[in-house]
Amino acid sequence: MPTFQQVRDGVTHAWDTITEGWRQLYRRAASAITRFSPRQEKDGVISRENREITARSSGWGILAAEVFDDDKQVVARLEAPGMEREDFDLEVMDDVLIIRGEKRVTQEHEEGRYHVLECAYGSFERAIQLPAEVEPDKARARYRKGVLRIELPKIVAQQRHNIKVAVK
Repeated sequence: MPTFQQVRDGVTHAWDTITEGWRQLYRRAASAITRFSPRQEKDGVISRENREITARSSGWGILAAEVFDDDKQVVARLEAPGMEREDFDLEVMDDVLIIRGEKRVTQEHEEGRYHVLECAYGSFERAIQLPAEVEPDKARARYRKGVLRIELPKIVAQQRHNIKVAVK
């Protein structure tokens, strides 16, 4: 039979493992966790169904992104399923890509109740640090199959150049 100290050490070790796992998860996903604000209707009227869904929505969601670059451009990809390309507003401010949008409630039924509601709805803003200076006026964006892809050409001075150096 284990002693009290052995049980205590085991519990402490388990707790430390769980805590470290949460820390790692937070470090990896903190920037992807995005706040969704309730939708503001233009006429001030929100349907009962939309009001209920918005009230039950977590208000927080994951907008996972990845940013990579090559010799000529920086590419940002953002997973944002359930939206239309008109729902996005993109802006580059200094070395930060700002993505604003609105995820609208889509009703799949006329009657019944939701029992699980993990999707976030409303307007959001996500800022992504860019690894190099870019030319925002030459940016191109495409939204397909739930993924927003933004291509931002690098400023010529920022582009990498490979130069062969002869050894003498």
